[in-house]
Amino acid sequence: MGIVVQKYGGSSVADAEAIKRVARRIVETKKDGNQVVVVVSAMGDTTDELIDLANQVSPLPPARELDMLLTAGERISMAVLAMAIHDLGHEARSFTGSQAGVITDAEHGRAKIIDVTPGRIQAAIDEGAIAIVAGFQGVSQTTKDITTLGRGGSDTTAVALAVALAADVCEIYSDVDGIFTADPRIEPRARKVPRISYEETLEMAAQGANILHLRCVEYARRYDMPIHVRSSFSEKEGTWVVKSQDVAVPDNQGENAMEAAIITGVAHDRSQAKITVVGVPDKPGEAAAIFRAVADAQINIDMIVQNVSAAATSLTDVSFTLPRGEGQTAMAALSKLQTSVGFETLQYDDSVGKVSIVGAGMSSSPGISARFFEALSDAGVNIEMISTSEIRVSVVVSETQVEDAVRAAHAAFDLGSDEVEAVVYGGTGR
Repeated sequence: MGIVVQKYGGSSVADAEAIKRVARRIVETKKDGNQVVVVVSAMGDTTDELIDLANQVSPLPPARELDMLLTAGERISMAVLAMAIHDLGHEARSFTGSQAGVITDAEHGRAKIIDVTPGRIQAAIDEGAIAIVAGFQGVSQTTKDITTLGRGGSDTTAVALAVALAADVCEIYSDVDGIFTADPRIEPRARKVPRISYEETLEMAAQGANILHLRCVEYARRYDMPIHVRSSFSEKEGTWVVKSQDVAVPDNQGENAMEAAIITGVAHDRSQAKITVVGVPDKPGEAAAIFRAVADAQINIDMIVQNVSAAATSLTDVSFTLPRGEGQTAMAALSKLQTSVGFETLQYDDSVGKVSIVGAGMSSSPGISARFFEALSDAGVNIEMISTSEIRVSVVVSETQVEDAVRAAHAAFDLGSDEVEAVVYGGTGR
């Protein structure tokens, strides 16, 4: 008897009927001879509604109390799902993150998992029950306070539990049939990817594809836990996230599959902003001072471009991208440096987006960047910044041109499907 960990996103448990449908799927998995552990997100838009409520009460809610409030959403989901399973004649026991043994650091709002001690979960499934765990939450090892893992944290909860329980697979259910070559809301011809490596999935997640949370993929890769991404609205086989050597598998005829595609998919991100520090003296230490100020403000930056300094002035411009929600914090931190660093001015642009092509095959295939840039040029898309890695090329473009860029790149690398299969059942992609 194997252990299967299933995670259901907010769109999969959005209302009573959705919860009943999920309960039936869970029971069928149990009837197939598996021990089943389920991780649930909050119902629908519950988390957003709770954040709005907190902001109506206080313009700056205390982090500890905000975590206490936000974890209520998952507790509601776990309890009503357990009730629905009981109604189908099977025993289910619900557990909060702390009851499930999810131990974290003390950072409220974005806690990291330190350890998982799933003794109560193991006992429940050994006794024949289905364990339902509230995702997105844990308990601090030091303060014993309730913590939350940040957006998408239920994915991480599910993978961490799967690893701790030595599960056979971690199934991540959302409202799409798997991982696609592009967002099906933008590119209707997007094709489902049957298998994808951890590395490619990490890049896709980091570049804006929101089907899996970045930290959950990192956790799965570290412990070699296979992830099956699929829809709770259909019975179709989804996408398997596995080791790179397991991506190319034998086909139905027993012959070796063709070499993996050069480009796996196109990702986009509309949540970025760009800051340009204009007129920075071109001398040692100035860039360090700029980025130290951003780091001290606890802001993660993404792409960085520094222009060649002008010969006449010995001044240069430094541009970088960062999460849009942290743009004003970064601007305030940098403004304090103007006198000491001696730059001329700051420019802020929050009407940008990032488009990336990702694929393990590009490292050994010349001309990928050229084809990408030519496709964007033909579509009339202007490139503002460029960043690359061994398996990724990213560009920053105007936000109004993001969709044109996605479609152009998708067509340039022939990623489309002739079958109509890219369906977003619930409307959110999670």
